[in-house]
Amino acid sequence: MPGIGEQANVPLLEGDIASTIPVSVEDGDEDNEEDQLLSWRVWKESKKLWHIAGPTIFGLLASYCTLVITQAFAGHLGSLDLAAISLAFYVIVNFNFDLAEAAGVASMCLIPFHISFAIQFPLQRFLQSQLKTGVIAWVSLAALIVHVTVSWLFVYRLELGLVGTAISLNFAMWVMVIGLSGYTFCGGCPLTWSGFSVQAFSGLWEFIKLSVASGVMLCLESWYSTLVLLVTGSLKNAETAVDALSICMSINGWEMMISFGFFGATGVRVANELGAGNGRAAKFATKVSVVTSATIGFTLALLIVILHNDIALIFSSSKLILQEVNKLSVLLAIAILLNSVQPVLSGVAVGSGWQSYVAYINLGCYYLIGLPLGYVMGWEFHKGVMVCIFIIIIQNWLKSHG
Repeated sequence: MPGIGEQANVPLLEGDIASTIPVSVEDGDEDNEEDQLLSWRVWKESKKLWHIAGPTIFGLLASYCTLVITQAFAGHLGSLDLAAISLAFYVIVNFNFDLAEAAGVASMCLIPFHISFAIQFPLQRFLQSQLKTGVIAWVSLAALIVHVTVSWLFVYRLELGLVGTAISLNFAMWVMVIGLSGYTFCGGCPLTWSGFSVQAFSGLWEFIKLSVASGVMLCLESWYSTLVLLVTGSLKNAETAVDALSICMSINGWEMMISFGFFGATGVRVANELGAGNGRAAKFATKVSVVTSATIGFTLALLIVILHNDIALIFSSSKLILQEVNKLSVLLAIAILLNSVQPVLSGVAVGSGWQSYVAYINLGCYYLIGLPLGYVMGWEFHKGVMVCIFIIIIQNWLKSHG
């Protein structure tokens, strides 16, 4: 396996899966897969993949549902509340006064929500690296149940409105932190956690270099979505535009949680096979993961097209917002299909030590192409919020081909 900071040179994406029915593997493969049919190898690799991806996807979906449920409760309070809570997840700047004021209140209430990620994410990665994804899934389910209960209590019983939706989200995120911390520090990982030690600081510089490369890669990607939503607030009818785009991004986010599950699983599988010196198996694992994720993405995209009149009802009952989302449904379906492939390829990069390359690809696709094109289409040609979804599609296509 390539050392920290080095770039792997294994040609993971070459070859044709359809032309390799019996595929030879590296010497010493104890399973002797070279005499097995392709279908059996796919089944065997799929089991390994889903063993990691299944619980991870469940946990991610449960966690993401807390955000969606918060938006749903806010949306049924009013369109302004929906726009405000959607923007409070990001950075607030350059919006009309009423929307900015409401989003500012929600943002102040969501400070504990953002702080929780600094603890929650490292714990999740620590457990995921040991294949303890089931723990993450169960804790995420518990947090989701708490969130639904507290949201109903605060919004409908105590009538706390927008503030109540934000506070309920804080509860859910800190249930995640407490649950994962309790399992990790109270005996759940006896072989890998024996308490705090100065030995934890050994190899810290190598860890920082790898973390910075991964962090830049992910930040450039997530900040782009934030900027798209921010510039939407400067369009005409900003409240409706932000509502429609945030609903589309929330629906797209559900599929992204599935793709991120494959992102993590693919990274683990590729890293394990490369660490064992088995480049062909790493390449095969990549192909199986891409095909599986793309199949799921195609199915979800088809559902979006079929249910285009109803997909936004969970978030809002406003006819204007429903019509705007309906206009975006085809573009949303295309974005979902492309999003099913792009994160998996990023997982290959992480498993291969190519994070710095992906950071450059993200920078070029999102910021040198996407945002300038979005500005020209949205403001010079007055294409409105539809161009935002279109630009996301273009960037996903460029990145998947990068």
